Amino acid sequence: MRLFWSALGLLFVAIGAVGAFLPLLPTVPFLLLALFCFAKGNPQWEARLLAHPKWGPPLLEWRTRRAIPRRAKKAALVTMTVSVIVTALTAGWPWVLIPVGVMALSGTWIWTRAE
Repeated sequence: MRLFWSALGLLFVAIGAVGAFLPLLPTVPFLLLALFCFAKGNPQWEARLLAHPKWGPPLLEWRTRRAIPRRAKKAALVTMTVSVIVTALTAGWPWVLIPVGVMALSGTWIWTRAE
């Protein structure tokens, strides 16, 4: 089982690394999933991820206070807004209701987290 959790954690780290370079793919949520997996499969990798100079602080903030920095909140909401606009222009009605619903639910949840 430890091997399974470690492999899944590595997969999420890889996806998070791709997200660091692609603007529409988030990084930290995948690193949070990797952290969860490493906690079950490889505590040394969990500690290493928490000690990372760039990604460690937001992961620790989430783990200790369930906090999301204001900059990250704004980036998430701007990205969701772009998604709604692109869907409205390309797919139109009623398909635009899907990203609107996602933004209404997840955007509200994101914005109400501590900073």
